[in-house]
Amino acid sequence: MEALNLLESFIQSAETGSFSAAARRLGVTPAAVSKNVARLEASLGLRLFQRSTRNLTLTAGGEQFLHQVSHPYGALRDAFANVSQDDGKPAGVLKVSVAVAFGTEYLVPMLGEFLARYPAIVPDWHFDNRPVDLIGGGFDAAIGGGIELTEGLVARELATTYMVVAASPAYMATRAMPAHPADLASLDAIERRSIATGRVRAWTLRNQVGEEAPVSGRTRVIFDDPEAMAHAAMLGLGVAMLPMQHAARWLESGALVRLLPGWYAEHGGVSLYYSNKTLLPPKTRVFVEYVVDFFRRKRLAARFDGR
Repeated sequence: MEALNLLESFIQSAETGSFSAAARRLGVTPAAVSKNVARLEASLGLRLFQRSTRNLTLTAGGEQFLHQVSHPYGALRDAFANVSQDDGKPAGVLKVSVAVAFGTEYLVPMLGEFLARYPAIVPDWHFDNRPVDLIGGGFDAAIGGGIELTEGLVARELATTYMVVAASPAYMATRAMPAHPADLASLDAIERRSIATGRVRAWTLRNQVGEEAPVSGRTRVIFDDPEAMAHAAMLGLGVAMLPMQHAARWLESGALVRLLPGWYAEHGGVSLYYSNKTLLPPKTRVFVEYVVDFFRRKRLAARFDGR
């Protein structure tokens, strides 16, 4: 158990970037965390962190050690959590990564029912628009898209998503509705910059009969977040290409109107990522089952279908 305590202090310090933040997670003092890390370094004969008054950064050896121990430590943590379950009920901290706007809009609302059903589970949700290293980061699950399926991971698709063109009624009030994607060239465009590449995204629309046409407009503003783009469109700043999961509620409320109905661009899917190990921890297994059922009951796949 002592070795696990030392590892826990190291991993939490690496994840949070400070002994103080790790201490708050673990419910101990920063001095205790620092002492545990120092003892682990002495035992390994390896300096794990570069320390300064403001920063705590992993050394190259520390990064390699973190990668090597994160998965085994998570498995041991799960084993202890499973043994300590209350009357066989799923229990423990459930670490999940999800995109900021998507998680806030669709997943936070499901928590009340989930927690009522599984009161011994403590969600530890990380809201991040960048794909995470599920195994290396010690996550139990992640929801979103674009996560590389490395060894040890599976992806269960929850919905296929599509991009649609939208603008505010006020913006279109004095403008002609486009009849073809080429007509977007005369309208102000709210562009999206890819977080992964740093380049402005280029889209090609298609329709049900297979016609394709590029999207082109007068660049008005550039954002790297689709939720911000939706709000800019509602403020009348221009026309935006939006994923349906970010546009749906505003289209339904009338705050946005869809331009070029029947034209869309494919946008990949929303998937639930988790370990492919045969015996998932009960907390992860019931979470996966609950999310899949939640998407089915709320008919979110149909809601995100922009065709």
